[in-house]
Amino acid sequence: MLYLTDANVLIDADRDYYPLARVPEFWDWLKYQGESGALKIPVEVYEEIVDGEGALVEWLSDGDVKRALILDEESEPVRVSTVITTGYAADLTDDELQKVGRDPFLIAYATTAAGERCVVTTEHSKPTKTRANRKVPDVCVANGVLWCNTFELIRRLDFSTSWRRP
Repeated sequence: MLYLTDANVLIDADRDYYPLARVPEFWDWLKYQGESGALKIPVEVYEEIVDGEGALVEWLSDGDVKRALILDEESEPVRVSTVITTGYAADLTDDELQKVGRDPFLIAYATTAAGERCVVTTEHSKPTKTRANRKVPDVCVANGVLWCNTFELIRRLDFSTSWRRP
């Protein structure tokens, strides 16, 4: 299984659960998972994160980390368009597209190997939301894509604070 991370996974982890300075094992583990091919960040999502500032941006900008985590694929416009049409709406306005952001790219990468790729997000399903207000888990379901949250990822890939690089 290849896990594709949403920006909020890294942003929320650094801010709320596993700050870089306090739980460096988590960040070493993420890098290792990237090197082993189990976890990747689409370039569009990466660019969304590094557009900011702070310790997370510095960590992601490190050449070794970037090489380990960036998904080495180009987006397919037809897949992105299908995700938008199927998951959000066929007639989103420019403002709505801006609100949706880069999530369609993330989900589109997962559609390239349904059942073998899983989107990781901290968003919660809210099936009553419509159009640009739809949440990543619901758009994933609409597009036949597997999804999980950060804590499920941690269980599946067996992170613990005693983790040491093999």
